[in-house]
Amino acid sequence: MTARFFRAPIPWDAYTRYLDLTPPPRVDPPEPKWNIGPMSLVPVIRPRDHGAPGLEMGLKLWSLVPQWWREPLTEKKWTSFNARIEGIETSATFRGAYRYRRCLIPASGFYVWSGPQGRRVPYAVGLREVPWFCMGGVWERWGFDGGEVDTFAIITVPANDLVAAHGERMPLILAPDDWAEWLDSARPARPALLDPWPPGRMEDWPAHPDVGNIRHQGPEMTGRDQA
Repeated sequence: MTARFFRAPIPWDAYTRYLDLTPPPRVDPPEPKWNIGPMSLVPVIRPRDHGAPGLEMGLKLWSLVPQWWREPLTEKKWTSFNARIEGIETSATFRGAYRYRRCLIPASGFYVWSGPQGRRVPYAVGLREVPWFCMGGVWERWGFDGGEVDTFAIITVPANDLVAAHGERMPLILAPDDWAEWLDSARPARPALLDPWPPGRMEDWPAHPDVGNIRHQGPEMTGRDQA
């Protein structure tokens, strides 16, 4: 399960180096967030609507709501912030989004918890070579009572050897060369795209013990100096 992640500052030119993304004029890139949890509004990258060329970044609610849901969100009793890659093509909640609406979620790392129940401690996990990356996700536009809200879920895959020391699942992490292919929903995702990120290219370290409470923010949550 991926229930928390963080995003350090990422300048616009870092995005545009890899993505066909035009930053809005006179708008700063998304501010860093150090303790992002489900039901947060998160910057997500996806193709523009109606087949228009290029990509766009917009805020989406982290917990996917399928188009067929017709009740208030307060009545939704199941979790949908993660979508397991196994069975996603037949999942009533995620199959439409996976087929037609894939997206990227920029991040600098994610949090995992390790240890026995009642004494679990948080760790941060990041990539060794780069300060940020993109997780694969799916999104939906949910309409209710005359309004609309964009929602998304992070795809999870079986944990690699490093993350398996803490839990059974990890987010789908995509290499920059694969971002365009992932976003092209007209093409089925190649099995190689869905492999766990190589453990030798990742690292983990103790995070701040307060990261379990979403009200605690700030770079100290990562357990490292982010200056």
